[in-house]
Amino acid sequence: MMRKHQTPRLAVRALILHQDRLLLVNAYPGGRSDLWCAPGGGVEPGTSLPANLIREVHEETGLTVAVGPPALINEFHDPATGFHQVDLFFRCTVTAGEINLLWKDPEGVVTDRRFFSRDDLQLGRIRFKPDSLTRAAWGDGLLYDPLERLVR
Repeated sequence: MMRKHQTPRLAVRALILHQDRLLLVNAYPGGRSDLWCAPGGGVEPGTSLPANLIREVHEETGLTVAVGPPALINEFHDPATGFHQVDLFFRCTVTAGEINLLWKDPEGVVTDRRFFSRDDLQLGRIRFKPDSLTRAAWGDGLLYDPLERLVR
């Protein structure tokens, strides 16, 4: 049953390219899904978007990043529940750290993190969201991707 009015959740996400490969995370503990997304998460009130993103990327990947310009605004929703989220994607660069398979997300949400090539995404080798992720990561400027249906 859909709830009538629910305030959209605001989240920030990082587009991190290294050696022409994009860092993605799997945020489904226990392998519940094979869906990949950019690292990031919910915005805490009273904290800037870049500060939230720096915190989220470190929690999920162990990396420290510098936050650059915005690249994508993406909305998604689940019509069945009324869930609606607005993701703000920023171009980021790694300033410290490296991907370590032993890193543990303190929240226990992200269980895997990996760099993928553009071909991995374009040729359908992995499932990912949002649909405009490839254009945003390897493009320039700011994209807007309107309300997309949530996929589980």
